Amino acid sequence: MLNHYEAVFILTPVLSEPQMKETVEKFKKLLTDNGAEIANEEQWGLKKLAYPIQKKSTGFYNLLQFDAEPSLIATLETSFRRDERVLRFLTMRLDKYAYEYAQKRLHGKKQQAEAPAEEIVAEPEIEVKPEENKED
Repeated sequence: MLNHYEAVFILTPVLSEPQMKETVEKFKKLLTDNGAEIANEEQWGLKKLAYPIQKKSTGFYNLLQFDAEPSLIATLETSFRRDERVLRFLTMRLDKYAYEYAQKRLHGKKQQAEAPAEEIVAEPEIEVKPEENKED
């Protein structure tokens, strides 16, 4: 039976954009080659770390949500540990409530992206007159 998982990993900030994408693709390929189905992928970009890791204060945050066999997690985490580009990682099994929440969040983002942008209507300018100084 496939379980629902979420993996967040932080890549070193010294990577170029192609190197970062290549690293993410490596982990996605590892998952798909072992029978996992990737439900969602998000790149959160370069963020400041709460504390320095390996003398680095920033890192590229990435999220993968996937359905996989429990035995695959050990393989994935071993791959995270062996890759020197990964500063930190966390893999969590989502229970049914967390999975439903993640799906609603994902579909909400897709609907926002597909929704047409509303026109911004400029409001007429209101002329503000300065009050005259009244001396009593």
